[in-house]
Amino acid sequence: MRACPARATQPRRRFAHLIVTMTRNRFLLRSLCLLAGACFLIPAARANPAGATITYRRVFKGSTPEYIEIKIGDQGKSTFDIRQLDDVADLEPFDVSPAVQKKIFDLAGDLKYFAVADLDVQKKIANLGQKTFRYENGAETHETSFNYTLNPSATQLMQIFEGLARQQQDLVLLQRQAKFDRLGVNDALMQFESDMDHRLLPEPERLLPILDQIAADSHFVEIARTRARALAERIRTSRDHGN
Repeated sequence: MRACPARATQPRRRFAHLIVTMTRNRFLLRSLCLLAGACFLIPAARANPAGATITYRRVFKGSTPEYIEIKIGDQGKSTFDIRQLDDVADLEPFDVSPAVQKKIFDLAGDLKYFAVADLDVQKKIANLGQKTFRYENGAETHETSFNYTLNPSATQLMQIFEGLARQQQDLVLLQRQAKFDRLGVNDALMQFESDMDHRLLPEPERLLPILDQIAADSHFVEIARTRARALAERIRTSRDHGN
């Protein structure tokens, strides 16, 4: 009769062993699921890497401006530095819409985030300024430079950055003239209008606040107020129609 307790403990031992085995298998299954999830997340992170920055730099001595540097972060932080080479560097923040930001990162992705062969056309042509694309994401960095390229994605990306630079120049000029030289406001508006006519500006709506300010201020000459009002209406109409 003393053997009965020993036999009774055997099912409990088997049950305890089963519990341990199930716990281990559950832990293993959970680990495999986490590993599989990470494998799916890695390509998505590379598609639009968190904390990444794309920089465009153009150096062209003798031009105006001689130096352009624009940085676009995928978290919404953007800066610009537009000046002559002898001037002191002065990075300033500015706003870029999510649509333009996405387009920039999509084009950079087409170019493998600049981990590509030389983009420069293999022909002897005039100096058009040294352009550089740079991608940074933590320890990962890629950079490529060129004078002139025939690559469609690189050309489109360059045009967006050059357009953003031109847009900031128009905005800064209008703000400066409105503050220090009211008679020069109309000339600045004409420059902005010309850039719009040539479709050089990615987001002309960024200038709506200064246009509305000029249009509403009786201290400016009437021709400038009328032009500012017409440009603001043109931008809003184009935006409402998705053009």
